[in-house]
Formats: sequence, structure tokens, C-alpha cells
Amino acid sequence: QVQLVESGGGLVQPGGSLRLSCAVSGGIFSTYIMGWFRRAPGNEREFVASIKWSSGAKYYTDSRQGRFTISRDNTKNTLYLQMNSLRPEDTAVYYCAAGLGTLVSATWEFWGQGTQVTVSS
Repeated sequence: QVQLVESGGGLVQPGGSLRLSCAVSGGIFSTYIMGWFRRAPGNEREFVASIKWSSGAKYYTDSRQGRFTISRDNTKNTLYLQMNSLRPEDTAVYYCAAGLGTLVSATWEFWGQGTQVTVSS
């Protein structure tokens, strides 16, 4: 059973940076897609970015590309999300997920518990 545990969230001022981590245990097949999602208060969960665990190929929604960077360290079984130039509208609970399919369209099978990111002065 795959387990995902996020960390690295917190309170940051507008314009600041955070790096989220997602520790992966239980075994991830090389064919898995890893992703980051977020859910802001009152909103539905939305996709942020995805990465192929094996190759490192990445996909972003247009609005996040340039400020957010997804990466993974296979040797540490850890997924990351580097977030720069944070805005108050980035405030949300951030989740990592693992699934099968493509970078653009994956079936997400496993989810972490989420980590809160609050951007406020």
C-alpha cells in the first residue's frame, strides 16, 4: 500500500517562498505519475502540477508555471513542490497524489493528508 505524507506548509508573507515535500513509502512503480493538488477554502480541489516518477517529465497548469516547480528525488522517495512569489490566493491545503496514466490525465489512486499553506501579511 502506497503512503504519502506531506510536509513543509506554513505561514508565509506575500512574495515569499515555500518548499513542500511528500514522502513516499510502500513502493511506487516506475510507471506512476505523481501530482500536487490544492484546495482553497470554499473551492474545489484543483490540479497544480504533475511529474513522471521515472523520467522526471513535468506538466503544469499555465497559471502556475514559472512560480511553482515540481520535482522528485528517486533516491529519497520524495516529491517536492517549490513555490515562489506566493500570493494570498495561493492559500490552500496542498495534497500530493500518485496515480497511473499520463501527465495531463491520470487516475489518482493514492492521496496524502495535506499540508496547509497560508499566504498572508
